[in-house]
Amino acid sequence: MPAKTLFTANVHTVGGREGWAKSSDRQLDVKLSVPGSNRLGTNPEQLFAAGWSACFEGALAHAAREQGVRLPPETAVDAEVDLGLDEVDGYFLSARLNVSIPGLAEDVAQGLVDRAHATCPYSKMTRNGIEAQVALAVAA
Repeated sequence: MPAKTLFTANVHTVGGREGWAKSSDRQLDVKLSVPGSNRLGTNPEQLFAAGWSACFEGALAHAAREQGVRLPPETAVDAEVDLGLDEVDGYFLSARLNVSIPGLAEDVAQGLVDRAHATCPYSKMTRNGIEAQVALAVAA
């Protein structure tokens, strides 16, 4: 059975790390800035961290429902995304999630984290890469 697309995000970015990005539905409209520049705006690493942590918490909630476990309202996911530079391969990203599920037994919480990491689309991307295409849009 072929995969079914559930949603497609469309974002238009101009100016790279010193520009702006807007979604076609106008729900996202952000000024971008270089990390550490102290200029107004966010950066791609922060956007990735927000996306992965939000997606992961959704996968965590799904895992909890599957197991009949109620997540406490204080459940939180903190994401850290590093932008690095290697002399051989150039720029790269590395990332970590720190999950807090207060009030659950450690083995139950770890089981939920493991299941969420197995099913979260962002987690899958960090493990297996992502199907991607890059194409030049030719002006008419």
